[in-house]
Formats: sequence, structure tokens, C-alpha cells
Amino acid sequence: MSIRNLTNKLPYPIVQGLKYIHGAIPLPIRYGKIFRNTYKFLQESQWWDRDKLEEHQFRQLEKLLHHAYANVPYYKRIFDERDLKPKDIKSIDDLRKLPYLTKDIIRENFSDLMTKNYPKSKLVYATTGGTTGIQLGFYLERGVTNSKEWAFICRLQNWAGLRFGDKKVILRGNVINRIKNGKRQLWEYKPNDNALILSSYDMTDENMIKYIEKINKFKPVAFLGYPSSLYTLATFMKDRSLRINNPKCIITSSEILYPHQREIIEKHLGVKIFDYYGNAERNVLVMQCEKGSYHIISEYGVMELIDEIQNSVQKDGEIGEIIVTGFNNFAMPFIRYKTGDLAIYSKDKCTCGRIYSRIRKIEGRLQELIVSKRGNYISMTAINMHSDIFDNVKQFQFYQDIPGKVTFNIVKKDTYTIKDTAKIYNELMRKLGDNMELEIAFINNIPKTPRGKHRFLIQKLEIKYGE
Repeated sequence: MSIRNLTNKLPYPIVQGLKYIHGAIPLPIRYGKIFRNTYKFLQESQWWDRDKLEEHQFRQLEKLLHHAYANVPYYKRIFDERDLKPKDIKSIDDLRKLPYLTKDIIRENFSDLMTKNYPKSKLVYATTGGTTGIQLGFYLERGVTNSKEWAFICRLQNWAGLRFGDKKVILRGNVINRIKNGKRQLWEYKPNDNALILSSYDMTDENMIKYIEKINKFKPVAFLGYPSSLYTLATFMKDRSLRINNPKCIITSSEILYPHQREIIEKHLGVKIFDYYGNAERNVLVMQCEKGSYHIISEYGVMELIDEIQNSVQKDGEIGEIIVTGFNNFAMPFIRYKTGDLAIYSKDKCTCGRIYSRIRKIEGRLQELIVSKRGNYISMTAINMHSDIFDNVKQFQFYQDIPGKVTFNIVKKDTYTIKDTAKIYNELMRKLGDNMELEIAFINNIPKTPRGKHRFLIQKLEIKYGE
């Protein structure tokens, strides 16, 4: 029986007591040697010059490719079919000699993508959220992948001003399993993380009053959450002129952070957002520094941006699909993996002193594009929803299953009137353009995904970037 299964059977007070004891162990010791060594290394490497960082990145890539060729049947076959050996990849650019890895390829070659020199005891099964389709299963390296992941995340939190042991509120899809007096609780304190976990599935007006009271008593240093959940909280505060004891920072992840969300969250929670982008497959990490720049973390892996005709994106402001090769999972390596996410390239230098390559922003997923009658794509980030015309809208979501036609579903506030419908229709049509038909519909609730996320667009059309 696992430790988690064992603790689930123990009475709640005993479990909390064990967590307090666990929390008394300093986090670097608790997370283990791999975490400590990686974290220490990252404190130094962030200030390296470009030559040293690029040299390190290529050495990590070499190590990964040699391992994949020797131990992963799929990659042995891919190299041999092209009459290649790992030594033929002499630069990051040479990765283009290898084909893309897609979700369909992973599913069709699942067993052959697993390393053959690891025992099953070294493998941990995981899945993606399946937000835009069927979940993808894969394996991580037990005791390694996630330990390194946390070292990178802790460095990001350092950039935001968060230190080990600081109080934090977490609002990112957690299910609170604690039952008291026959009712599932809205929050739970995790003493080992000094974290107040709030349920993002129960964000009713009545419950959010309780959330804010609890937050003000807790006095957190930071908020960590999905943009959609923090936006819901901030909008509620805005509508009722409520305040919280200001934290030092807000850290968002796991969803696209839209401009209207950032503005409302920062204004009403009172501090700056530090956003980061990664994926469940543990292959890419892009972090926002204290100057607001999005840095591509080269110690974590290789990130390519590829345009619609499969060329590398080189121009400032150009958009491309994110292709990634991660360094931290030798159990099931993903090399040139197509994420289905889009980003905008930046050539600007950051004044923070770190010389990582940069992007301007994450533009969204392919399945978060609206398709016009002519087949053109409209990004959700281009439809800036920050406007007072939405003040009487509680929730909204686009839905598309026909090219050139989109439905805008609205959950109304009590203050909503027919005048709001006309204003919203005119504003959206101005942004969507003449090649779109718009229908406005009213619904009672917009359900979250199984992981507690909110999708701003349900896209039923297949989007194929560059095909």
C-alpha cells in the first residue's frame, strides 16, 4: 500500500499532524538530493553568458539523443531510417534532421517510445489534462523528472519574490476531499507546504465571500492559480468593492493568461502577476521574470518556433507553433514534440540581465482559434474582452462547430439587460470581422474541465497549423 493510500485511511487530525511534522523538515532536504543539486545549479546558470548557456544546452541534447538511440526503439528506428547517428546532430539547428513527434505518433508507438534500460519501478505513469481532446498518457522517470521540475518552479517563484516556506493561497483545480458534518469542505490547509488550498469548483457568490474572509485571516505572501479562477475571484471583488491583505506576488500557469484577465487580477488583488508556461509532458518551460519578459528556459530543453510552412521563426513579432525537446525525462523522451501551442517570437533584450531567448507571449492553442468563412484564423488573445460592456456578464464562452459561425454563450448577472446584448454583439462583431456570423445565447452555467480549468472557446473544428 502506498503512503498516500495509507494516509487516506487515517483520521484527519492524525494526517494533519503528520503533515506538520513533514513540514518542519526544510523543503530542500525534504525534496531530496536531485532537487537540491538542480536548484543550486539553476541559481548560478541563470546568470551565465550566452556561449556558456548554449554549450550546456547542446551537451544536454547530446546526452538525450545518445540515450534515445541506444535505449528507445522508436528513436533507433527514426535515426536508422534517415541514415543518421546521434553524432550527426552537431548543433541545435541540426535537430531539424529529425521528424516531429505528435500525439498520434505517441499513441501508435507507445511501447517503443519507452526506454528499455529502466525497470518498471523507475517509471511513473502520468497523463495530460485532455482539455482539447483525448488524454495523452506517458511515463516520467521516478524520483528524477518531478524533482528537477520543482527546482525549476522554485527558481521561478524566487523571481517573483516567493521563498521556501512562505504562505500561499492555491486556486488551481484542487478538489478538497475533507468532509466535515457531512459536507465537503471549501478549503484545506496544507501545513507541509504552508498553503491554503481553495476549491475552484465551488466559486459561488456565497462561497467567495467566505474565501475572502479566510484569505484575509490567512494573510498569504502569494497567490498561485489558474488565470480563470483568479479572474473569477478578482471580478467578484471588483463588483462588491472588496479588498484583501495584499500579497507580494501572483503566479499564474496552466492556462493562457489573457490581457483582460491580467488587468483585472492585478488591479483587484493588488500586485503583479508572474506568468509561466509549461506542459504536463515536462518538455518546455517559459518563465516571466521580474521585468515582465517571457524567457525560454534553455537548461530545461530546446524550444523551436515553426511557422506555417515549417520554417524556423526568426523575425521579431512572428508567430509559430511551439516544438519542444525536454531534457528531464529519459524514461520516455519526447524529441521535437508538437505541442499544438502558438507563441510570438521576440528579439528584444531583457534588462533583468538574463540572456535567455524570449517570446512576447503565448498566443494560445491551435484549438483556441476561431475559423472565419474564408478559413482565416482569429486568435482568442486578439479578442480583448476587457471592456465595461461585459460588466453585467458573470461568465462567457465561445462555441464553434461551423466555419464562419460562432456562438457566444453568456451567464448573466442580475443586473444584465437587453441593452447589454446589443452592446456586446456590436463590440464582438467589430473584432470578429465581416467573415463571421455571431449568435448570442444565454445559459445558466459554464462547467469547468475535469481539472478545474475554464475554456474560453469550445472548438469542434479541426485546426491544422501549417498543413
